[in-house]
Amino acid sequence: MNKPLTPDELCAHLAERDITFHRTDHPAVFTVAETAPHRDSMVGHHTKNLFLKDKKGRLFLVSAEAHARIDLKRLHETLGASGRLSFGSAELLMEKLGVTPGSVTAFAVINDRAQEVTMVLDATLMTGEDVNFHPLVNTATLRVSRDDLLAFLRGTGHDPLIVDLPVPPDGQNG
Repeated sequence: MNKPLTPDELCAHLAERDITFHRTDHPAVFTVAETAPHRDSMVGHHTKNLFLKDKKGRLFLVSAEAHARIDLKRLHETLGASGRLSFGSAELLMEKLGVTPGSVTAFAVINDRAQEVTMVLDATLMTGEDVNFHPLVNTATLRVSRDDLLAFLRGTGHDPLIVDLPVPPDGQNG
């Protein structure tokens, strides 16, 4: 993999393409729960992002609304993946997307120059509200419009798969 972009290089990339964003810097956060104290000043959808692989080694980056419950036991069916999905390792995450755990973000596909990762967006993110993602590090959040997010993803060659993610039956974690 080529050297991954820095957050400042990502922001410059966005600005060069007339993608408007609002940046909020905050202490490092590693989970959706840890973002809670910082969300009050941020409008739009907050997100969680999962780096997954199937039995054949196909890679998926799934972005969903922060509190979405996702049935990981059935997600492979929705995505057309081979067998159940598992989480990609920290090493694979760095190799393919140039980010560390806790910093997984839809913006990381900019580092997937070989186009090995399938970008998946939960349909709930497509309501028209702005969306919030880390800018390759977990010490800031960028807010962009839905349309600008789609333009960014398509501009990197990652036309996203937009799906209704399966919800687990009651009583299961997601």
